[in-house]
Amino acid sequence: MKGTENLIIVIGGGLAGLISSILLARKGKSIVLLEKKTFPFHRVCGEYISNEVLDFLKREQLYPEFLDLPKITQFEFSDTGGKTVQTPLDLGGFGISRFALDAWLVGEAQKAGVEVREGTQVSDVNFDEKSNSFSISLSDHTVIRGGFVIGAFGKRSKLDKSLKRSFIEQRSPYIGVKYHINTDFARDTVALYNFHGGYCGINAIEEGKFNLCYLGSRDQLRKFGSVEEMERQVLWKNPILKRIFQESEFLFEKPEVINEINFERKEPVENHILMAGDAAGLITPLCGNGMAMAIHSGKLAAESIIAQKNRNEVESAYTNAWIKEFRQRLWVGRNVQRLFGSGGASVLARNLIDHVPFFAKQIIKSTHGRPF
Repeated sequence: MKGTENLIIVIGGGLAGLISSILLARKGKSIVLLEKKTFPFHRVCGEYISNEVLDFLKREQLYPEFLDLPKITQFEFSDTGGKTVQTPLDLGGFGISRFALDAWLVGEAQKAGVEVREGTQVSDVNFDEKSNSFSISLSDHTVIRGGFVIGAFGKRSKLDKSLKRSFIEQRSPYIGVKYHINTDFARDTVALYNFHGGYCGINAIEEGKFNLCYLGSRDQLRKFGSVEEMERQVLWKNPILKRIFQESEFLFEKPEVINEINFERKEPVENHILMAGDAAGLITPLCGNGMAMAIHSGKLAAESIIAQKNRNEVESAYTNAWIKEFRQRLWVGRNVQRLFGSGGASVLARNLIDHVPFFAKQIIKSTHGRPF
């Protein structure tokens, strides 16, 4: 096992972890990527990617050209009663499942020389000031030592608790649920349909399939006892969602579900760990931009390590770049979310999109970045 101060350890094999690993390895860095699951696997995710990352992915030969991916140019919104409005997406995006994208990227990481360790749970991360290095304790009782750590371990992790991150002490009222389906729906459209207590997104992905993913209420799940009953009693009150659920072919044996989705503010560097992707900050799903942000933050983390000479410079460069690119987007997302998941607010949002198109364009613009 590599075990020098020059080793860079990436915790988490999501988009931020994979992108940063690939870019660093291509620059000759020694990388170990630790992922607790085994590729490929499904994640609760909207599976729509803004075209702000398209040039970057193609330039780095990380766009999966072999897949026929849908080009998404329209946004459709409904209030809780099922009344809809559409608006064009100026930048647009494409749809791809995390199952397919992560599998493609982990292959590219291995080609670049990344040591990918799957099925490996990190139990603790410690930074030693004296040696200016990290020691990573693994669930198999081994320890890896390295000079830098990128934390790309997702929305909520046991590591957040061991690192005593402030947001982890706050309970979240949200759950996320995801399906893949076959259905009759426009392949150029990403839609967001409100229901009382949450909202549900749908968009095309590869192989003619669609991703159906929603943010719901933990209290409603507790009240109705099961995901299926909650869907019938709550989501189906929106007639569009009722039709989709009744007329579609569901491709998973059971839904992917995650609890405790927290949108509280986080910091991009904590305990000398460069936090990337959702570990650094989770944008509300209604903005449809989490995958693009994860890709971009992985790029920024890698560039900070490559370009700077010492730890203080790396941490400062990454913090400044992350704040410049993402902090305002996250703030807008948290505030705009108040217009979703309730009857009156969702009607107001629909009317604003319909009658004040400048409103919709500004929200989309302020929660998305520029191509890079």
